[in-house]
Amino acid sequence: MANLKKYDLSGKEIGEMAIDDKLLEGKPHRQMIKDYLVALRNNQRQWSANTKGRAEVKCTSKKPHPQKGTGRARQGSTVSPQYRGGGIVFGPKPKPLSVRTRINTKEKRAAIRFLLAEKINAGHVSILDAKGFDAPKTKTMAKFLEAREFKKGRVLFLGQMGESEGALVKSVNNLQKVYYGKALCTNGYDIVNSTRIIVMESALDDLIKVLGEMANEAA
Repeated sequence: MANLKKYDLSGKEIGEMAIDDKLLEGKPHRQMIKDYLVALRNNQRQWSANTKGRAEVKCTSKKPHPQKGTGRARQGSTVSPQYRGGGIVFGPKPKPLSVRTRINTKEKRAAIRFLLAEKINAGHVSILDAKGFDAPKTKTMAKFLEAREFKKGRVLFLGQMGESEGALVKSVNNLQKVYYGKALCTNGYDIVNSTRIIVMESALDDLIKVLGEMANEAA
């Protein structure tokens, strides 16, 4: 049975919470996890890169120099790709939504559950009791991360993103390599890309719900 350590804002350990082993069981195929992460990153692309071809470049149709007598190769116009400001050959164009990669819902949830369980089993997930944190104060969060030696690498906070956590979100956003997300909407890339995950005490039920729903689907 895995245990999540609980800390207060000063970085002092004030308890721990046990996670049922049934919520951490299961080991999906590694290729499935890779396919999910690749699809996730692919779907986050805007596909908005756009270049102009010869027919789209605005330029004079006059020959850049006489065809004969100069010793140079003959040229028809300056829209040719070898000229500065000319058209681009086979350049990128905006792609339609059909290029989006489809992700199977059950496979996606199984991948998220496995990556999250892997972090929990490795002891890289902690709980933060932020009672009394009513006003934004970046220094307090920086001291907490420094006290727990969490400043090395990327740190992900998972909460409910409610009004009660507004001060915490503003404080976290001022720190480098520290991010804040919603526990119910976390994705596998944020999990695998984070060195440490800190779950707000108010979002523990959401975390258990995510693990529980995914465990039921895997059964």
